[in-house]
Amino acid sequence: MSMTYLQYLLYLRVLVIWDNRDLPSYLGPSPAQMISLLSVILFNSITLFALFVLFVRSLWSLFTNITTIESWEIERHNALLRRARPRGGFLDGPDGTKVRIKKQEFPYDIGILANVFQGMGGGLLTWLWPFTGSTSFHDGLIFPVNGFEDRNVTWPPPDPDRLSRKDKFTSPARAFMHYQDSLSAQEQVKAFRQRQQHDLKRNRQETASLANDDSPPESSKQLDVQVESDHMSNANSETVHSSQNSWRNNEGDNLNDFGVDEDAEFYDEDEVPISQLLRKRKKVARS
Repeated sequence: MSMTYLQYLLYLRVLVIWDNRDLPSYLGPSPAQMISLLSVILFNSITLFALFVLFVRSLWSLFTNITTIESWEIERHNALLRRARPRGGFLDGPDGTKVRIKKQEFPYDIGILANVFQGMGGGLLTWLWPFTGSTSFHDGLIFPVNGFEDRNVTWPPPDPDRLSRKDKFTSPARAFMHYQDSLSAQEQVKAFRQRQQHDLKRNRQETASLANDDSPPESSKQLDVQVESDHMSNANSETVHSSQNSWRNNEGDNLNDFGVDEDAEFYDEDEVPISQLLRKRKKVARS
């Protein structure tokens, strides 16, 4: 109310300035006063608009008896209904279960007047008194309902995305353990030995496959190098030797096949690795 009255006074002040707009500037307000007036109008208008939106929202919540969280639950329930409609009214839950999504009405909307009396408490004359006590609902867990749904129907409705998964282990001590209660002690040891042998065999196969991948395959380009002329044999042999020890992909191609010079120096003079310096020193010593 006070901000609305302030907005009215500011409107009167702006109206006076607008009516006297044809007068000389020295007869009107100073620039500082104009800036102050515009700033107060701007801040008061923005705050008044935000409070008006909040006031309308509060009235809607009071008339429908729906809180902000309950409005989100209603929107979520409507979204679940739209998702379940093309699937025959069912949605997938945890552990492969099917959850039936059924339309449910909000149970606590008991009528506009009853909602207002329930939210405001007391009578009409006590609503404007700030010290009026709120409505008592005993333990605060049971509220009047409209009776549109059965008593055994709960709110909010079930959501398959929020259902918890079933505990597969009855005891934490049995977690990450392979139990075979139907076998004897000797049979369990034998089954463990068999699983251990399978694991060792699988590890050997993986190690052998990795070793085969590391060995360079013989390509047609290497065969062509051996058939080239004598004056290129030394250079090609060095290229083949370096390519055999270089990086290769799954198809056997190295960096030279993609036009990348592996022998090029990619380091600046100030950032030469120690291994490169040692290699250069050995070449100088041999020469």
